[in-house]
Amino acid sequence: MTYRASEFTLRAALVLGGAHILYTGANIAFGGIPTLGLQGATDFMTITNEPVFLAHDSHVRFLGGLWMGVGVLFLAGAARLFAMRQILKAAYALIFLGGLARLSALDPALFRTGEIGGALTAELVLMPALYFWTASVRPTLKAEQAQMNAACP
Repeated sequence: MTYRASEFTLRAALVLGGAHILYTGANIAFGGIPTLGLQGATDFMTITNEPVFLAHDSHVRFLGGLWMGVGVLFLAGAARLFAMRQILKAAYALIFLGGLARLSALDPALFRTGEIGGALTAELVLMPALYFWTASVRPTLKAEQAQMNAACP
């Protein structure tokens, strides 16, 4: 694979990943703990202490907004890959750490479910792969080199 094809494929992966992250982030940011239902049923709990629930729901909505921000970073990174290389690598590392945090649930059966298994695989396998892929792609066009230089005076 040439650098040019690798660069194009990486940009496409960032667009797809960013769109997916925006979708899942919006589900949580605007739906809170019960979610908007974009990823499945919303009738999975009963609220027994509303003031405590509302505080936790607010925190979850905040985290959903942060997750949407990561999606925006991926989309911006697809457009300005070389200028945002370090930012993207930091985002991949943070997502990897989030995957490690999932392991604190200590329920191996949960990790094999469709709801968690795919996300955990993306976090612990795909993010390191994207990290090294992003690090390995080199600019091949003068315009890209100028973009990189303009971003880092």
